[in-house]
Amino acid sequence: GVRGEGGILRKSDNGRVMERYAPNAKDLASRDVVSRAMVTEINEGRGCGPNKDFVLLDITHLDPATIMKRLPGIREISIQFAGIDPIQAPIPVVPTCHYQMGGIPTNYKGQVVSPDGVPVKGFYAAGEVACASVHGANRLGTNSLLDLLVFGKSSGDSVIDDLKTGAVAHRDLPAGFAERTLARLNRLDTQTGGSNVNETRLDLQRTMQKHCGVFRFKDMLVEGVAKIVEIEQAVARTEIKDKSQVWNTARVEALELDNLIEVAKATLVSAEARKESRGAHVRDDAPDTPENPNGRDDVSWHKHTLWHREGSRLSYKPVTMTPLSVETIALKTRSY
Repeated sequence: GVRGEGGILRKSDNGRVMERYAPNAKDLASRDVVSRAMVTEINEGRGCGPNKDFVLLDITHLDPATIMKRLPGIREISIQFAGIDPIQAPIPVVPTCHYQMGGIPTNYKGQVVSPDGVPVKGFYAAGEVACASVHGANRLGTNSLLDLLVFGKSSGDSVIDDLKTGAVAHRDLPAGFAERTLARLNRLDTQTGGSNVNETRLDLQRTMQKHCGVFRFKDMLVEGVAKIVEIEQAVARTEIKDKSQVWNTARVEALELDNLIEVAKATLVSAEARKESRGAHVRDDAPDTPENPNGRDDVSWHKHTLWHREGSRLSYKPVTMTPLSVETIALKTRSY
């Protein structure tokens, strides 16, 4: 959003970061291109600050009234967390994960679908938790609103239609489901001498940033998969000191960590298995070549990855390249 309003990324010599990587689009290039440019500048010693570990997002050239009107939230966050008023000084920034392009597989109606594409009756999903595949391998700016608004309404319409026609067939919960859920909650009440939630979460964050970040390296991915298994064991032993049953944020954070480790493991394992570069997944051993533009290997890897929690395994399914109502858009190399 800041770049869209005219923000400029600057390196240690105050030069523009993006002139080298996207001479035409510059700071309006897609987020994956910008993220890789930022990391490259930092890795090559042109970052800012005493440790040269960030770049600067500069909007000091904009009219303060524009910042107050168009970017009030950004200004507030910058002041609160960095102690910097962006009207007066640039904001320190680094790339980080903030969106999941994958999720529960759905169709255009918001119905959850099985691996063979058959809708699961009475099961719907929309927003970031869902994956209707509008992003491909690289989400473009504002596409998250498409996920929320278009498919949010579509799934709501599907629920109403299915209720009217009686298509929703409610099934009994799987055997032992309630007991497993209660056991997950009860473990936090009885666990003693376990791992610290905050420390374990920080270990998880650092592992994902180091081993499965903007640039991905074969050896680091393999090492990261082993590391994530270790962290998973620590997550299973997390302990909370506050055992209260009311407004207990420590309990919420511990339960969130259970979910985070599942998503992290799925991300790392699938990234290590995919021996190509595609979209936001960029491997050093799958460079851009004439035979494989942008590092893609369409012969072997033009397919969706499916993560199965049971057995922590992967499977794959074909990518549908024939839209329902418009012409097919051919794959091609992006350039800026």
